[in-house]
Amino acid sequence: MSVHSSANLKRITTHTLLEMKQRGEKISMLTAYDYSMAKIVDEAGIDIILVGDSASNVMAGHETTLPITLDQMIYHASAVVRAVKRAFVVVDIPFGNYQGNSSEALRSAIRIMKESGAHSVKVEGGSEIKESVLRILSAGVPVMGHLGLTPQSIYKFGTYTVRAKEEAEAQKLLEDAKTLEECGCFALVLEKIPASLAKKVAETVTIPVIGIGAGGDVDGQVLVMHDMLGITQEFKPRFLRQYADLQAVMLDAFKRYISDVKAKDFPNESESY
Repeated sequence: MSVHSSANLKRITTHTLLEMKQRGEKISMLTAYDYSMAKIVDEAGIDIILVGDSASNVMAGHETTLPITLDQMIYHASAVVRAVKRAFVVVDIPFGNYQGNSSEALRSAIRIMKESGAHSVKVEGGSEIKESVLRILSAGVPVMGHLGLTPQSIYKFGTYTVRAKEEAEAQKLLEDAKTLEECGCFALVLEKIPASLAKKVAETVTIPVIGIGAGGDVDGQVLVMHDMLGITQEFKPRFLRQYADLQAVMLDAFKRYISDVKAKDFPNESESY
């Protein structure tokens, strides 16, 4: 099993992930955006850390992922990479930095790799971004694809509802998955699609398929850290399992600190020099 210990610090690579799929070992993936949290996630034994453009939401407070910039993504990725000893680090190329211009896509990917030290990049879309994917891969940069609900296209969809429920869209998604595999992507993320379709994709392609709201018959799972820890309470889709209620824990700690300061109980004599 992928459990972190002092005796098992071998770095996860694209080859490791492929071997995990081949032997049926599930791949664990979580987001992280800063040094302190990434260090804890890595020590826990996570396989992949995604420096997601969800930082736009949970770190910067934007409504969508669209506003975050390439410079901001590199800032977050650099902090995460400095913390990680074992996990494979994937960084989202943000909206507007790869769509429709393969040269811009290549420049963005190279900046992320050179300036952050990350191990790979992730892009959203299928056949429509094929040229950009191929251009990035031509430079030796590993690429993870992302199909289904693609948050960077939320204004096109107009809703965060489940994607690919209709036959035509499901067929396109399957074809896009094959296209991304043929291009050379090392893995795919499938977001918020029917479990039966996700299973079909995972069985059709030879590369690892990571799901978020895509059922349990894929090769691994990813969640946004702030959601699964209960730091953000507003976002509670069906696919989210909340493993802690840190919002309540943190509120209690902050309130007790405030109370102790007001009551002149902190610092006490033993906490003074």
